Amino acid sequence: MCQSWRLTGVWLVAGGALCLWNADIDFANPIRAYSGIHRENNIEMKKKYFGTDGIRGKVGDFPITPDFFLRLGYAVGKVLLASDRQLAADKRPTVLIGKDTRISGYMLESALEAGFSAAGVDVLLSGPLPTPAVAYLVRALRIQAGAVISASHNPFDDNGIKFFSSAGSKLPDSMELQIEAELDQPMKTTPSIKLGRVQRLRDAAGRYIEFCKSTFPNQLDLRGLRIVVDCANGADYHIAGHVMHELGADVITTHASPDGFNINYECGATHIETLQGSILQHKADIGIAVDGDGDRVLMVSREGVLYDGDSLAYIIAKHRQQLGELQGGVAGTLMTNLAVEQAFERLGIPFARANVGDRYVSELLQQNDWYLGAENSGHIICRDKHTTGDGIISALQVLYALRDTGLTLADFMRDVPFFPQRLINVKVSGNFDFRSNPAVAACKNEAEQALGNDGRILLRASGTEPLIRVMVEGKVLQQTDYWAEKIAETIRQQAASSMTGS
Repeated sequence: MCQSWRLTGVWLVAGGALCLWNADIDFANPIRAYSGIHRENNIEMKKKYFGTDGIRGKVGDFPITPDFFLRLGYAVGKVLLASDRQLAADKRPTVLIGKDTRISGYMLESALEAGFSAAGVDVLLSGPLPTPAVAYLVRALRIQAGAVISASHNPFDDNGIKFFSSAGSKLPDSMELQIEAELDQPMKTTPSIKLGRVQRLRDAAGRYIEFCKSTFPNQLDLRGLRIVVDCANGADYHIAGHVMHELGADVITTHASPDGFNINYECGATHIETLQGSILQHKADIGIAVDGDGDRVLMVSREGVLYDGDSLAYIIAKHRQQLGELQGGVAGTLMTNLAVEQAFERLGIPFARANVGDRYVSELLQQNDWYLGAENSGHIICRDKHTTGDGIISALQVLYALRDTGLTLADFMRDVPFFPQRLINVKVSGNFDFRSNPAVAACKNEAEQALGNDGRILLRASGTEPLIRVMVEGKVLQQTDYWAEKIAETIRQQAASSMTGS
């Protein structure tokens, strides 16, 4: 439910940190109130390497190098050894390493496992495996940590890493700071008698497939549904289609032939137009697209209409409310379309916004003791099913709603008239500070005056790529497009000027 507050200042999100932009915000007016509201995260600002979703960058450029991953594995290992692990005196901590299908994953995996071994930590290797599968297996195997080598939705020549605790959740800020502190210390290989062992984990994919299927009701199946599953040539290539098939669906699996270079290339959740074409080509009932590491999902109707993460979360929430099974409210982000928030309000479902990033959605859910949250990009967290965002499991919850009610995606979303929303990603150098640029501030203020109470603007720096994301939302499409393009062009020009010193 919307709350009525008044604060001085509009918070603009910048690389996980939040900075004050002079303006007044009236939360009694939810349309006007968003240039990004979130608590200032001082811890995040102190980090050297960890961003909103682990560490990410171009392969070969620091820190995505073998030598850094060697030191990182060692540092994480030392932190694990120093923590209270409740292990027997003769037992070492164990870390599961998964990865997506990028060719660089083999190189970085070898360096990382060497670092863990040097610290005296045992390693299990799963091979290519979705991020949420690693989170699940860490809990299922009762081991101490998990690592996923992936750059998620980024191109193949990027890579990165994210870690999971023994509870299957993203590492807290405090532990990431401990790891960064350990990285500054000299590396000293443990004596040979204490070196960690490295083993392959057998049938990791099969274990995860069974876990995914267990989240779908036993009394229902997917027989009679023709589903196109776009695996993005990523970590779900040998999993997502099998889950749907084993639940009875007629499955057409696309982009399930990774070659190390084609992950996310013109396919998957980042290129949904490919799935939209496949749906029409195969005369399918529904389409499911995941991203490279399998933690995002978008869906497409038989008519080729896209349903993003916010829409899918709304369907799940509405269905659970109908069943009397919705626990608490729903968490969205600063990017969530205002129409979705208003629809939740009409249903009497509490709604709150987190900063952009699935870790912040997860934090908000934990704070409120809620169980459902989402980003419009396709991260959907169902805490009663899994500890983290999971593309397959989220899709299954939507399919449950459709099969249980006999309704379509369009039927569920008929009462949600989305506001036109335009998002433009502006590529900039890493040192351009749009927050303190007078020209950007003036353009944004001009846009706010023009939109009045019928729109909102969000400017934020991506936490994973060298991009400034410009989002404008309003009632009139042409006006929304105009101001999004004007603000984006202003940022583009000012960033170029800062590079040349003019």
